[in-house]
Amino acid sequence: MADSWKIVAEVSKDVARAALVAHEDAIDWPSQWIVTGMEVADDRPEEWTVEVYLEHKPKKAELRRVAALFDSDAPTLTVEKVPEADWVTESQKGVEPIRAGRFHVRTPDHPADAGMVDFAIPASQAFGTGQHQTTAGCLAMLDLMKREGVVARNHADIGTGTGLLAFAAMHLWPGATATASDIDPVCAGVVRDNMAMNGIVEGDRAGELIMVIADGLDDPLLKLRGPYDLFIANILAGPLVELAPSFASAVTPGGNLLLAGLLETQETRVRTAYRKLGFRLARRLVNGDWSILWLRKSRHR
Repeated sequence: MADSWKIVAEVSKDVARAALVAHEDAIDWPSQWIVTGMEVADDRPEEWTVEVYLEHKPKKAELRRVAALFDSDAPTLTVEKVPEADWVTESQKGVEPIRAGRFHVRTPDHPADAGMVDFAIPASQAFGTGQHQTTAGCLAMLDLMKREGVVARNHADIGTGTGLLAFAAMHLWPGATATASDIDPVCAGVVRDNMAMNGIVEGDRAGELIMVIADGLDDPLLKLRGPYDLFIANILAGPLVELAPSFASAVTPGGNLLLAGLLETQETRVRTAYRKLGFRLARRLVNGDWSILWLRKSRHR
């Protein structure tokens, strides 16, 4: 992998959250510019860094574009060269296992927990190891769905990343048909490697998983295998709103929709988009700054 660069801003939590929302709302934002925001440290929750990764040294116009995310609160931006490495993998090395509901998610260098449903997800080129608050929140919500009696016979995980949420749903509803998809072609190999590591069988029968690469639901197989009575989409608020009509049509009447990847400040906009399409809130969970929504589709729409 060639050297890349990053633009770094050290800001307050509120400023960082506003910048992340502005990034999602910027419809012409270059897709290859990766934006992240996180706390500086666990004991400094009000201090955040926002980082923008590029494949080249940023020019002045590009710095101005990043600064515009912060509106009138534009901080000092620093530019750093990132050594040749997979920065997603590097950022995930040595992470501690997480527990969410009945699930224990770890990298292979940590021991399994025999008392929980254990998944090994190595640091990889795909997001979704369980460390992010949205993924952990989705695991907890899936566990809650099962405990509250949800029955899934056909489920899909859109924006699957590592495949983790699809694996969790397959454990909870082992007789269901399972489909996973992601827009990033890298994820196909990542998911299949993780399937092999976790004993997940690839195939189109109940209890097996099919993985496809698709933008939203733009794939014949995703359409053919639908509609779904459990539909998971852990992506971003902007795409959740934009894709709401197609996602809604892919859920059976009375079916369950699990949405994540949205900040709590974006929740109203997302819920409004789906309310108009016949969905009502069943449960919500807030994990850090992130909302995880369980919605049910009306049986009469």
